[in-house]
Amino acid sequence: MIQFKALLIKELREAFRDKRALMVALSMSFLLPIGLMVAFNIIIEKNVDNPAIYVKFTGSEHAPKLIESLKDTNILSFADVPAENKRQWDLQSIELVIPDTFAKDMATGLPIDVILRADSNEQSLLTPLMRIKANVSAYSTSIGYKRLIVRGVDPKLLQPIVLQEQDMALPSSTVMIISLFLGLYLILTAFMSGLSISIDSSAGERERNVLEMLLCQPVTTLKIVLAKLFCSSSVSILAIVVMLVLTSIAMDFVDLTKIGATFSIDAFTFIALLMLLIPLCFLASALQLFLSFQAKSFKEAQSTVTMLIMVPSFIPFVMSMMDSKPVWLEWLPISGQSIIMEDLFKGLPVDWATLAITSSNTLILTVAVILGLAQILKSEKVVMSLS
Repeated sequence: MIQFKALLIKELREAFRDKRALMVALSMSFLLPIGLMVAFNIIIEKNVDNPAIYVKFTGSEHAPKLIESLKDTNILSFADVPAENKRQWDLQSIELVIPDTFAKDMATGLPIDVILRADSNEQSLLTPLMRIKANVSAYSTSIGYKRLIVRGVDPKLLQPIVLQEQDMALPSSTVMIISLFLGLYLILTAFMSGLSISIDSSAGERERNVLEMLLCQPVTTLKIVLAKLFCSSSVSILAIVVMLVLTSIAMDFVDLTKIGATFSIDAFTFIALLMLLIPLCFLASALQLFLSFQAKSFKEAQSTVTMLIMVPSFIPFVMSMMDSKPVWLEWLPISGQSIIMEDLFKGLPVDWATLAITSSNTLILTVAVILGLAQILKSEKVVMSLS
């Protein structure tokens, strides 16, 4: 233990000496909470607060009641746009063309073609266009119902079956996008935060001839590998803790009650997430060290280990496309953590047996990688980076 402690202190000193690399490793922990807070405030503002939409009306004098109906829902004429926002709405250019035969066709009961012109590929116009379409459709439906009433026909005859939806989802599971983003980012953080430290303590030390000096000391290769593993994993765990704390604080600045949702990371959720992610941090560091020692140079190690990041991002994406997930996915590393985190964010009870199996399998795989790495470090080809 004295030898291991000395090796671990040496690794931690070298890791925390490079402040710039450490800030890069923790950058995801700071960026995600801020990104979630800004994104959800924008989404809530667009979809709930109903900000003003400015439309270029053509032929508005032919349908004053339609224009008044749109105005009631904060869809206004382009002439009313504030001076500071005029350029923005001019570039977005939403135009509603009302034909001059509107009143005549309305009186005779003929269908009326109202044209909505806009760039459907413009991301910022998706919500405004949906609001305009919904309001025009609602106005059209109300006119149709009034015509039926005038003719003595009950409009309810058009809907013989009324489907009453009862949403059984918990308030905490309403914000699924937070769960998806946060779950994916937590897994990515486990793999990315210790990336630079793993490469530097393996391929970097080999190029600086530090590794050769360590192997000349009376310590086993297993102790050397474990010291590097604990150092790299500690940075990943620190990044995850910082991310969870900052996310919990950042979401307090988002009024989720406007969309009937709640989101919080209480002490129970915090502990359960750490129990899930700590084994994953060790697995990620072990794989990074293994691949870095297999590389012939520091540059090759960077390229090889960076490709490893595709795995934790690819697996949750594939799982999101599956309607029914096999049970065995809950027992595997990455997929198992992803499924359990999804249930945890929904507010569902934690399946502790599944969590134990997933964590155990992750740790078993980590031990196998570490033992393999300790064995290959005894090879002169690996230590000297020989072909």
